[in-house]
Amino acid sequence: MGARLLVVQHEPDAPAGWLGEWWEAGGVELDVVRADLGQPVPARLADGDHDGLVVLGGAMGANDDALHPWLTHTKELLRDTVRGGLPTLGVCLGHQLASVGLGGAAGPNPHGRTVGVVPVALTPDGADDPLLAGLDGAGAVHFNDDVVGTPPPGATVLARLPDGSPQALRLGERAWSVQFHPETSPEIFGAWLRWERPDGLEPADEALLASVTAARDRLRGSWETFAARFAAQLG
Repeated sequence: MGARLLVVQHEPDAPAGWLGEWWEAGGVELDVVRADLGQPVPARLADGDHDGLVVLGGAMGANDDALHPWLTHTKELLRDTVRGGLPTLGVCLGHQLASVGLGGAAGPNPHGRTVGVVPVALTPDGADDPLLAGLDGAGAVHFNDDVVGTPPPGATVLARLPDGSPQALRLGERAWSVQFHPETSPEIFGAWLRWERPDGLEPADEALLASVTAARDRLRGSWETFAARFAAQLG
């Protein structure tokens, strides 16, 4: 029997994308919880049911529990899974939720939005990391207004954005979070732009989409490696 991941999805247009494709091709089963559709997020992973946890992105903020009550349960689940030593990956909103759940802080970036393909800038710790080693300078899709302002106690910064905010964190022996979107194809990225511009994309949006589309093969090459490394943690 192959490994099984619990995946928390927050929005219809923010699926597991490429990550899900690669994991399933490698024999990993995905149990997707659509929190936005009212499917309950468990407070912890049941023994033997899942081998790891992935929490995806979304437009809401990590502190918007009053508007999206499942975020409280998701932070509890992240905290319990990280502390339990099971493989964990938080992506964008998942990155911010993990930090808040573990005692850090996240909120609007005073430097504004990060959007498009931005290189990963590894720290010395990131250069030796089991998931990110060798990926310094690799392009990664970003689409975020919020960032982690204060990493949780004990976290290690693996990469930083140009504004200095954490681009990737090691949260535990087998737990990571990334501000970028290794799962995001140009098609998903385009859906996000169109959601914000229902009357049609502006020239700047078209240019952003073109840049992500042009990077497709490079993005897939880098983040398929990352996905395989995370899957290897499930054994």
